[in-house]
Amino acid sequence: MNRDRFSINQMTVKQLPLPELVAHCVRLGVRGIGLWREPVLAYGVEAAAALVRDAGLTVTTLCRGGFFTAGPTTAATLDDNRAAIDEAAALGTDTLVLVSGGLAPGSRDLPAARALIAEAIAALAPYAGERGVRLAIEPLHPMYAADRCAVSTLDQALEIAERFPAEQVGVVVDTYHVWWDDRAPAAVARAGAEGRLHSFQLADWTTPLPAGVLNGRGQLGDGAIDLAAWCELAAAAGYTGPVEVELFNDELWARDGVEVLEETLKRFEAIVES
Repeated sequence: MNRDRFSINQMTVKQLPLPELVAHCVRLGVRGIGLWREPVLAYGVEAAAALVRDAGLTVTTLCRGGFFTAGPTTAATLDDNRAAIDEAAALGTDTLVLVSGGLAPGSRDLPAARALIAEAIAALAPYAGERGVRLAIEPLHPMYAADRCAVSTLDQALEIAERFPAEQVGVVVDTYHVWWDDRAPAAVARAGAEGRLHSFQLADWTTPLPAGVLNGRGQLGDGAIDLAAWCELAAAAGYTGPVEVELFNDELWARDGVEVLEETLKRFEAIVES
């Protein structure tokens, strides 16, 4: 694993406008970039695709589709996710990350929420497959189960994904979300064996968690996760794709974005070469 496989997720340095981020990726020899729908739509999908393509960069993922559980699967929800699939295809990435949604309004029924998620994915998977885009279910840490993602473990994500062809639906392994789960290593191997390990992301777990929790993903090497071991685990599962660093962190966002990008690349290289 080396710099060629490093991908910077746009959210890590969201303070950088896309053209500036692309320019500094080129300067640093970074070849991969993970994009988010909102800033891409603000910039223009076709313009973003041309900018990245002309710079010789690869869009490793687009985030995010999902949020399927506001109620019974609606035409509006499916239409928005089909639009996300089309945007992914236009950007040249084969992976749309799904943050699937939490409990339905007024519900305490997690299995029912997962059933809604599976129902929506069933409606979307053929559409994605026809466009060469894989739906990658990202399990989120259980603290997000109520409001953001009822899929909390890789086993739960795979239980849904395995209902569909691997070229249509797989999973994301994000160390921040799954490092605590002692069943996750076996699930990573299972996902790899099935060809469903569609994205691998790094972030560290630092404490104390900030107020609001969401923006607490630590810089690589600052926290409790053995990130090098997770890289080895992904490699043992046969994963040879890009490794994204995706950090939601108010302190990092308050700093100079170029400095954060350079620091993140150095931390990545220190971890994967250790």
